[in-house]
Amino acid sequence: MKIGYARVSTLDQNSELQLDALKVAGCEKIFQDKISGSTADRPGLAEALAYVRPDDSLVVWRLDRLGRSLKHLIEVVEGLEGRGVGFVSLQEGFDTTTSGGKLVFQIFGALAEFEKNLIRERTNAGLAAARARGRKGGRKEKLTASQVETMRKMSASRQHTVAEICRVMSITKPTYYRYMEANHGKDR
Repeated sequence: MKIGYARVSTLDQNSELQLDALKVAGCEKIFQDKISGSTADRPGLAEALAYVRPDDSLVVWRLDRLGRSLKHLIEVVEGLEGRGVGFVSLQEGFDTTTSGGKLVFQIFGALAEFEKNLIRERTNAGLAAARARGRKGGRKEKLTASQVETMRKMSASRQHTVAEICRVMSITKPTYYRYMEANHGKDR
């Protein structure tokens, strides 16, 4: 059975073109969303994914109607494939129920993996270059050295609870403990 999925980004847009194409393609049931593609929570897509069964095909008018990104698209299609469900994109003309369609999608997956690795390599190279120039990465310290010393003295005096110290210093308990452990062990 062919199950259709249509999506338009705004309430002003019209999904008739997609719905007509899905009907012509033989979709017996069609789910739809009127929501931005960048939104993770798409009820129509969730319903379509829950509805499809092995040997069904999920059909979309264009790839960008299904996936928020190439990575998301690949995850959805791999999930479908793992359940024995095919995927068809009408405009791009591929169908994962055919060997040619599977090949095209595997190439998409390989390109996405390649892109992810390139981004990781560039990020690591950038971090290494910054370290070589003396830059330290990460979040700025929440407390100055004198504030940490004040906090340590308050704790050592045993006149203040951890909650009171956190309130005075405007920090959370995990931050308090992290500073205490980083500064002379577990003085609490």
